[in-house]
Amino acid sequence: MRRTGAKRNRAPAVVVMTTALAAVVAVVPAQAAGAAEPAGRVPAQVTCDAADSQIYRPSAEVPAEPGQVIACRPVTLPHVPGNIPQRAWKVQYSSTDNEGRPAAVSGTVIVPTAQWTGSGSRPIVAFNPGTLGLGPQCAFSKQLAGAFQDEYEGENVAALLKAGYAVAATDGAGYLDGQTHPYVSGLDAGHALLDIARTAPVVPGSGLDAGTKVGLWGYSEGGAASLWAAQLAASYAPRLNVVGDASGGVPGDLKVVAKGLDGGPFAGFLMDAVVGLAAAHPAMPFTELLNEQGRKSVEKATSNCLVGTITSLAFQKVQDNTKNGLSLDQIYALKDSDGRSWGQVLDAQKLGTQIGRKGSGATYEVGFPILQYRGVLEEVIPTETQDATRRAYCSAGVTTRWALYPGEHLTTDQLAVRDVVSWLGARFDGRPEYGNCLLP
Repeated sequence: MRRTGAKRNRAPAVVVMTTALAAVVAVVPAQAAGAAEPAGRVPAQVTCDAADSQIYRPSAEVPAEPGQVIACRPVTLPHVPGNIPQRAWKVQYSSTDNEGRPAAVSGTVIVPTAQWTGSGSRPIVAFNPGTLGLGPQCAFSKQLAGAFQDEYEGENVAALLKAGYAVAATDGAGYLDGQTHPYVSGLDAGHALLDIARTAPVVPGSGLDAGTKVGLWGYSEGGAASLWAAQLAASYAPRLNVVGDASGGVPGDLKVVAKGLDGGPFAGFLMDAVVGLAAAHPAMPFTELLNEQGRKSVEKATSNCLVGTITSLAFQKVQDNTKNGLSLDQIYALKDSDGRSWGQVLDAQKLGTQIGRKGSGATYEVGFPILQYRGVLEEVIPTETQDATRRAYCSAGVTTRWALYPGEHLTTDQLAVRDVVSWLGARFDGRPEYGNCLLP
């Protein structure tokens, strides 16, 4: 989720394939958590000469090995500020969906052309943007290379490039032709972010080292994605050298967030979440619940970017979009044919559960430091869930640094940029992080 400001006619708001390989490389089956980690390599038949349309066309065959290049093309990025000399590629790469099946995802890999002067090889930051909208035109890779709508995310990318880091920016799953972005689906998001970090060194000409240090970063929807990636890294991508994660504005408990959004000025993002989770879990009851207004709301959500979603769906309540006026609690009780309820689906997205430090035996072991942050004037994502996620990490013994900024949802993202880049730099340099969990 993400809020827009007044720039470039932005409404107040927040919390938003290609030719098959001629020869498929040897693959390793991937699962939602616990997949074997293969060594990265460049498939022999991949060259970066795909047409732009091929990047977004679903592949006829997706490698089961995550992090492989399916298609790529060199691009220029006129909307990354600062005129930083760089090489960039749009990519379609292999990942894994929330059911453990191979899935293709789009994104952008960017490498500064200036020589890396730090220790070791040039680090990679896997970056997940905040909410941009469910419409296919909203994909971050399209915005970076075309009609850019969210200049703030471009500033985040520019700050990383200026520091000399490579950026692997995922669009997130579901931005290929005919698909729907599985908005706030934790496994989909975490896999996609980790896998573009694996993909970056595989892009022909990137010059990146598959064993280099990797940082994770995201804010709002992106903050949830990067924190999910942090939780999944040890089991899903154990050979990826992740050294730290920065996650801001995190919607840690979707039930708490939904209650705060329903009927309010940012209700459009609740509709994005409903549509996104329905796309991620097609067996759950959804379409049959909608009345005429609900069908129109879904159409608006799936065709608009951030501003259009917020302005067209503001103050809507979920019950007004269902045939029987169902409340959130009534929807949570509905089940699929296997007996799984919507409430259980949302609970499975909750961050900070079943976590522990490296060697703890927890389902999600986190073996590197975490930076979490929010604004003191946060008006979109309830602060109670952001604070609860921080406390859960501290209670689990995960090294956690907590930071507060004197902004609301939008401005906090930008107030934190310099600190986040510096914090990631300290992780790349190998400096210790002890956290500040003793703070109240």
